[in-house]
Amino acid sequence: MARLIDGFKSRWRRQVIGRAYETAREVAEVIPRDGRVLDVGCGHGFVAYHLTVMRGANVVGLDLAKRVDAPINYMSYDGNRFPVNNGSFDTVLLCYVLHHTQDISVVLNEVSRVLSKDGVVVVYEDIPQTWWDRIPLWAHNRKWEKRTGPCTFRSEPEWRSVFRSYGFEIVAENPLSRWSFLFHPVTHMQYVLRSSDPNSPAGNN
Repeated sequence: MARLIDGFKSRWRRQVIGRAYETAREVAEVIPRDGRVLDVGCGHGFVAYHLTVMRGANVVGLDLAKRVDAPINYMSYDGNRFPVNNGSFDTVLLCYVLHHTQDISVVLNEVSRVLSKDGVVVVYEDIPQTWWDRIPLWAHNRKWEKRTGPCTFRSEPEWRSVFRSYGFEIVAENPLSRWSFLFHPVTHMQYVLRSSDPNSPAGNN
């Protein structure tokens, strides 16, 4: 039994690292080539690591934990204010982060503050489109609810409304295969955003 469990954990880890590589490759296609990247809620840190290797980008990982698994430039923070200067990043990455956020205004206002003029925000989210999607999303919420609070999964129209209300325009919506992560077969979407609000910190830099 112990060998079976170890084998499952090893397979899971390979899947996580492999999916992080694919995500980094997707992100690399839509962000400025030479710029600073802030990966908010970076988790294990493997997306930031792969981006650094692929592009030689200056990537900073940000999360609540004291440390991460991948060898990256990492900062721990308190979940409120990002410990970085105004307008200091050309790309902000939010990879399956926003559905965990209990107060989305805190995160998106901070994203606007630290984003440089003409910078981009890349958001990945799970999108409940069918009854099947709601099953793994329910399981995901059960897994994380005690640690981060209840998850909020939004439809495509709801995400568009949220982004507009915080001063972002959608540059691109890139649907991703639900089978890109075998252990979480849900409809996924990549959003590429820019600031559309001249009164936002990003618009005033």
